[in-house]
Amino acid sequence: MTATTTPYAGLTAPSTARRLLTAPTTGPLAALLIACVFFSFSTDQFLTGGNFSLIVQQVMVVGTLAIGQTLIILTAGIDLSCGAVMAFGSIMMARMAAEGSLPPLLAIGLGLLVCAGFGLLNGVLTEKIPLPPFIVTLGMLNVAFALTHIYSKEQTVTELPGPLTALGDTFPLGHTDITYGSLVTIALFLLFAYALSGTGWGRHVYALGNSVEAARLNGVRTSRLTIGVYTVAGLLYGVAALLLVSRTGVGDPQAGQTDNLDSITAVVIGGTSLFGGRGSVLGTFIGVLIVGVFRNGLQLMGVASIYQTLITGVLVILAVTVDQISRKKAR
Repeated sequence: MTATTTPYAGLTAPSTARRLLTAPTTGPLAALLIACVFFSFSTDQFLTGGNFSLIVQQVMVVGTLAIGQTLIILTAGIDLSCGAVMAFGSIMMARMAAEGSLPPLLAIGLGLLVCAGFGLLNGVLTEKIPLPPFIVTLGMLNVAFALTHIYSKEQTVTELPGPLTALGDTFPLGHTDITYGSLVTIALFLLFAYALSGTGWGRHVYALGNSVEAARLNGVRTSRLTIGVYTVAGLLYGVAALLLVSRTGVGDPQAGQTDNLDSITAVVIGGTSLFGGRGSVLGTFIGVLIVGVFRNGLQLMGVASIYQTLITGVLVILAVTVDQISRKKAR
């Protein structure tokens, strides 16, 4: 009995390889690996466990903001207020706990709720009036910025109680110290990666970003979903506020002024489309690491910070260009 072949035999492997090569996260992952190799040869201090732990600590705040930003951008929205909302949440937590007006855990809880409230308001204004997300969140940026400076009286809050700084504590893993806050950020990335890829809620978020009308016709409650996404993002900004306080050990009214742009940078570099409906939290995690690796590596090489900003800007332009080209090819 002789073996027979079919005209389609052997096509599975090439198609799988093609999908991997064309996946939105493939390019960012390749860029991250190339950057790590480059900096490993450029400086002896880069390829160490302590330095990698430092990179994660440096990006955990922006990374948590970027998860919320990813959710919003997937719906074809954008949030310019995330850094300012985080700063206000951090000042609220720090001042209420330090002055003893609330127990530390209640101060943290209230800070989380206030940040979620900002997200809820963003969602309601965007969906119910409706107003463009860019305008709504730009206005909310100014509101949160002003409230931060009014409430803090332009003063940094110090001598914080232990619960507010607990996530900045470290534990040994081999010869490397790891912060608990880093684990929280990684856990959030895993949680929302599953939520987007493995739940009906996640599928609805992608559907909303692809076409609001099509999603509505398929039974998605688009208005409720949009408001929910902005509210969840606001809650994540509250978690970022706690991570910020735990890492710095103070409540700083000047914090977070450029973190909104950094979060958008990480999302875009990670392969999420600014037009909505395409991207992933995994890609954002890679994007956050790319930004962190470049800044850390260039700093170890003694490159001035202004050139780090320049290179980050170039990366953003390249990422958006690649997204535009891939969208045209997909049509």
